[in-house]
Amino acid sequence: MPSFNDYPLSPSSTRALQRMQISTPTPVQERSIPLLFEGHDLIAQAQTGSGKTLAFGLPLIEGCDPQQRETQALILTPTRELARQVFDVLKDLSRDTGLRVILLLGGVGYGNQERDLAGRPHVVVGTPGRVLDHLKKQTLRINAVKLLILDEADEMLDRGFAPDVNRIIAMTPRSRQTALFSATTPPWVQETAAKHLKSPHVVKTEEGDELEPDIDHVVMEVYREDKFEVLVRLLKDQTEGTTLVFGRTKHGVRKLGERLLTKGFSVVVLQGNLSQGQRDVAIQRFRSGRAQILVATNVAARGLDIPHIGRVINYELPETHELFTHRVGRTARMGRSGQAITLIGAVDLTKWRSIEKGLGIRLPRVTPGGEGTPMQPSPVATRPSPPSRRRRWSRRRAAAF
Repeated sequence: MPSFNDYPLSPSSTRALQRMQISTPTPVQERSIPLLFEGHDLIAQAQTGSGKTLAFGLPLIEGCDPQQRETQALILTPTRELARQVFDVLKDLSRDTGLRVILLLGGVGYGNQERDLAGRPHVVVGTPGRVLDHLKKQTLRINAVKLLILDEADEMLDRGFAPDVNRIIAMTPRSRQTALFSATTPPWVQETAAKHLKSPHVVKTEEGDELEPDIDHVVMEVYREDKFEVLVRLLKDQTEGTTLVFGRTKHGVRKLGERLLTKGFSVVVLQGNLSQGQRDVAIQRFRSGRAQILVATNVAARGLDIPHIGRVINYELPETHELFTHRVGRTARMGRSGQAITLIGAVDLTKWRSIEKGLGIRLPRVTPGGEGTPMQPSPVATRPSPPSRRRRWSRRRAAAF
């Protein structure tokens, strides 16, 4: 069995892993860490939640020189929440090393960030827009970067960050080492890799590599009932852990949160129009358990790692099957079980068929009363899969983070 003792780690990194109670590398860590230690460029394809932060974090911390007071490592992420989680892990790893790690996010003022940058940090974690702002203001210099990490590259480039990412990369030394971590590798990710990586090694985790999350999937048909009233009844049911409710738009999520508050539920809302301070407060209230329900847009579909989420409810459908996978992957984390409930009305049928086709599976349907509904001929395959195969799929593919 592989062990972190197999890698040339400093005592401070070993102590950090002990604090985290981590002793055995995950598949993506086992395959990526040696390549990064050897100085290779890397494309690592693995789902979020597979341990990618440690996969690049350990070589990054070990490779930075605390005596060199320049930014030596830069990590770009698509969302503020993911950037903060990466920052927290790297802060823990860098304890007692003398390395300074800072965080650059939008939605907050520049003053504190400029003061952090004036201290000449060794490692910078940030979102592309704010990083580029500091580069333009010349408060951040990355001419000494030795390692560049693009985390969740597929999501980052899909959000339209490609021009910003390309501008940032152009300001780093050509001699740098570059690693791209991605859940999928669509064409725009491949184009970025071809343009900016040098003979990269490719790491892919295969089906069965990661532990299968125990998620109980239910699709609830609400053709004849008010969807909001069905949601209220679901939220009144006692369930282990907290509940994450996904809506589609910023305005819709805000209104849904307000309606649930009037019903007496303990609710916080997370959506892109909130300031960073408001987002931090909402997540902290939910993380601490002071709020039992988080209502969110897809901003919470990635980069949100809260183990006590026991249930995900898709109040409104996502646009793609990939987003569905990432949404439901917020539950059943760290060996826990979880439930994913998807509400569909008559107007959702076309989109839901498309999502199921992308997933390659049909999920069980029930009415709000709990009765099963007849399975219509599957648009996914001409021959149904055995029940055991369907169950294994739903557990495996739901492990989105």
